[in-house]
Amino acid sequence: MSVLHTLARAEAVAARRAVPAATVRHCHLADRPLVLVPLTTAGEAGAPLGAMIGTDRDAPELLVVPQPLDRELRFGFFAGLAAALLRALEQYTDEVEIEPATRTREETELCADALQMVVPNSAAVEYVRLVGRSTRFLRTVEDPDAPHPVPVPVPLLGRWLTHYAERSRTPGSGLLLAMTDLLTRHWATGQSAMEDQHLGALLGWIDPPPGSDGPTAAARAQTGRARDGLLLSPPAGPATDPVFDNRVLASAQARYDKARGAAERAAAETAIRDLVASQLRPTWDDMWRGLDLLRSLPEAAHVEERWKRDRWSFTGHRDRVRAGEPPQPKRDDAITAAQKLAGRETAQARLSAQEALDDPLAMAARRLSGEAFTGTVVEVEMTMSEGRRPMPRPVLTLTTRDLPQAEPGAKAYRALADAKSAQTAELVEVVELVEVREPGGGSGGGSGNEARAGNGSGSSDEAGCGSEPGSGNGSGSGPRWCVRVKLTGGMGSGRTPREGSVPAPGDTVTFTLFEHDPRSGPALPDAELTPWTHGGPPGADPAPTAPDPVTAEDFL
Repeated sequence: MSVLHTLARAEAVAARRAVPAATVRHCHLADRPLVLVPLTTAGEAGAPLGAMIGTDRDAPELLVVPQPLDRELRFGFFAGLAAALLRALEQYTDEVEIEPATRTREETELCADALQMVVPNSAAVEYVRLVGRSTRFLRTVEDPDAPHPVPVPVPLLGRWLTHYAERSRTPGSGLLLAMTDLLTRHWATGQSAMEDQHLGALLGWIDPPPGSDGPTAAARAQTGRARDGLLLSPPAGPATDPVFDNRVLASAQARYDKARGAAERAAAETAIRDLVASQLRPTWDDMWRGLDLLRSLPEAAHVEERWKRDRWSFTGHRDRVRAGEPPQPKRDDAITAAQKLAGRETAQARLSAQEALDDPLAMAARRLSGEAFTGTVVEVEMTMSEGRRPMPRPVLTLTTRDLPQAEPGAKAYRALADAKSAQTAELVEVVELVEVREPGGGSGGGSGNEARAGNGSGSSDEAGCGSEPGSGNGSGSGPRWCVRVKLTGGMGSGRTPREGSVPAPGDTVTFTLFEHDPRSGPALPDAELTPWTHGGPPGADPAPTAPDPVTAEDFL
């Protein structure tokens, strides 16, 4: 948690209402996302009790398991969940666009869009992962030797849920989103991170009812109960309220178990469906309310780029399914695990950089930590590089209240409009400016400033910062710094810099000490060149791998 985020939480406590933590929306929101609100049985992590699913806020599809201990009823629930999910997926798998060929890729089909799934919180994301792992290996009724066959679409449901859950581990991915994570990224509340996982309480801080405030609305969502003793805002996602389980659900399931006739059992099942729906509907409504709040923010500039990566992932899994490839393994081999880890580390660095470039609040946190600085240009010295072909290397002198945490010679980067990559630069020196005042309170003669070496060395005359007092970026009291930066790229290939690539005196510019488009590390070795510590020795035939033993985790 950054200092600015901690400050925002303190401001939310003082204001008794959530405060913005972002000025733009850092995630893609589909026009018709698939909203899923799952509910599990208490004490049975993998036993589904019910779910609401759909893309229409006014017409959700309700799935209920009257008796979660009944294996056949569980499989019927998964069949219904598979029908809803696969029906939604079919709308995106066939509509494609053609990506032109590049130096490293042939002309390729890419799905024009992808299905986006939204769940209430991170616990629901883990439940999606559990359902995917527990169903993708099940044998269907088409296998005559299966001891407990399941409906045909259930394993396919598991494969898609596994892909969505795995993709959610990639920072910046938008295929599977947790609503609480989205809201806490864009608003800061005055409650703990654990309390933020309660969707009703979180929305109470962000958008309290008229005449109320954040703490009051959150407390009502967490503890407020109706006359029957049930919570007004049940924590569906996927936990249940213990009072609901003990007072209401247990007796309803007992009546279902004791029912003998078809009419009696149907009535008992209808009663359970109504009870489960009463627990799911408040969270369902909160999900769409959260989507409305997020849509009120403008979309960030780099969101579409990250969504395109999700579309590539969606297209790749669609192709693997159509090609008849086996389900995802329970455990990744060493090379696959290393590739996933490297890809996620790169995605995290890319996401952090893009959010800072898109959002002034995110950039302010990087400036506060010394990873970026914003200043006003006071002088531009046109110099040339040495060598057979001299190139322009302008040296910018700017004043700023941000102290770069880097030594002279470090690389810096500046975003240019309509440029594919950032402009590169080199940090020359950093000098602290000290305002000199006479004993009577007035300023001394001259500019009223002295230069004191910070991360570099030099004087005010050398740095070109002997300007009038008060110059520089920012307002208020505090130290000011004179920073000299040499531009090394982004100016074209001619002896004269391209127009607009070199700022003029008086311009406000922002440089970062982190790359704008981080690249992944070196490629991993091929399988035949992998050392013995990771599956070798090289050249030797790999030993046959025994299948994983069947455990209780594989069956819900």
